[in-house]
Amino acid sequence: MFTTRPPTTSLLLSLSETLNNQNLIHKLSFPISYPKPNKSLSYFKSSPLKGVLATKNESQSPVSQTPSQTRVDILSESLPFIQRFRGKTIVVKYGGAAMKSESLQASVINDLVLLSCVGLRLVFVHGGGPEINSWLSRLGIKPNFLNGLRVTDASTMEIVEMVLVGKVNKQLVSLINKAGATAVGLSGKDGRLLTVRPNIKSAELGFVGDIAGVDPSILRSLIASGHIPVIASVGADEDGQAYNINADTVAGELAAALGAEKLILLTDVAGILEDRDDPGSLVKEIDIKGVREMVDEGKIAGGMIPKVTCCVRSLAQGVRTASIIDGRLPHSLLLEILTDEGAGTMITG
Repeated sequence: MFTTRPPTTSLLLSLSETLNNQNLIHKLSFPISYPKPNKSLSYFKSSPLKGVLATKNESQSPVSQTPSQTRVDILSESLPFIQRFRGKTIVVKYGGAAMKSESLQASVINDLVLLSCVGLRLVFVHGGGPEINSWLSRLGIKPNFLNGLRVTDASTMEIVEMVLVGKVNKQLVSLINKAGATAVGLSGKDGRLLTVRPNIKSAELGFVGDIAGVDPSILRSLIASGHIPVIASVGADEDGQAYNINADTVAGELAAALGAEKLILLTDVAGILEDRDDPGSLVKEIDIKGVREMVDEGKIAGGMIPKVTCCVRSLAQGVRTASIIDGRLPHSLLLEILTDEGAGTMITG
């Protein structure tokens, strides 16, 4: 049964606070002299953190374990997960409630920086729909959507680019830098990262684009030097015309081009549900075949279809796992990567 606050949340919160407040992250040396874990997916769905929970809850009284000892235990029990993902590329798509709430935004940024500090190679992709809508309203332009895609005429495209590239992107870069990492803001135009073609329904949608090609060279150099690329979902065609692109699609295609270990989509839902009307029916893990069956049965529908399509496409191109996680949960990134509980649905190839 899915819970909105898995039992490991408090442990991960303690880990985050320990690393950030006591500066322990800079005292870690890698590679760590520690028994290497079995690298199978089944192992990493059996978290040693669960053992910590059992130890704390069943065999020790609160008096026998000091806060400092607890923090050290948590850090120690995270090592197999850190070793599993250290040096691996993780692409995170950021949006939804986690972008609108200041507290959730701070949680995501802190998680991102923590994961970067322990050696994960992160790429951060973002949209910014609510912010775009706000600025369109200020300018007297009514937002218009068709099948979930923003109808983007020339005036709207100008606002989209200004808001995503000039405002949202730079705000996120500043927040990441302030939290202790080094971020670099880009759009799909920079370094010819994304080459775009008009959407097949461009007559109705305007400047909404599909990705025709990806050149990840600029990202590889940034990642190799320890930077966190922050990507706005705007690109251009071969003539330089700007296009608005679905941020989930951008994240999926970048993950494939980079040979990422994992793609993570932060959303406003718990993940894929067996019963869309029952939040407790969360599907924790599913393969591509299972996803297609759920689509055929109508269990996956509406706005979830483009998300699972993006995940399936990235997996087909070599990404090892893709997860649709609940961005409404504090520290959802840590929950997904450093625990067996996860924070949503993991899709495998």
